[in-house]
Amino acid sequence: MPIKSKTATGLLALVAGVACASVAAAGALASTGGSAAPSAAPSASKARVHTTGIATWFGPGFYGKQTACGQVLTPSVIGVANRTLPCGTLVKVSYKGHALIVPVLDRGPYSHIGADWDLTAGAAQALSVTETVRIRTRIVGSTANSPALGLPAGPPRASARAGGAVAG
Repeated sequence: MPIKSKTATGLLALVAGVACASVAAAGALASTGGSAAPSAAPSASKARVHTTGIATWFGPGFYGKQTACGQVLTPSVIGVANRTLPCGTLVKVSYKGHALIVPVLDRGPYSHIGADWDLTAGAAQALSVTETVRIRTRIVGSTANSPALGLPAGPPRASARAGGAVAG
């Protein structure tokens, strides 16, 4: 049974949309130390949903310790903790004109103020967050979890290898 022109056009538009979303997410991953391509594109309805939530940030007391997803936390790690999203979920976080795509690297937050997100110190710095704030979030994809997820692209700095302490 031949495919009608209207159906074929709709399918072609859907495939093109998914491909564009995958390319955009892959470019964002390069800046957060992610893999070259996301493992799944977000659904069209989920990609448009923006939510707001309370975000805290964590860092110095946790440097050198392993996250729930297997990364060693250093000042240069860029990511976010969430209680329910799977490791490797990519979340676009926006705050006061700044936006960043970050992977879920840990579980939390566990503060008693009702926060929904816990930014790493590297993510907080990139977004100019210095205190507990209200952020806007959107799930944009996912990537494979690895020990290097969240590390900046390029060779690791000495301070990253030393858990934030300057070697010397």
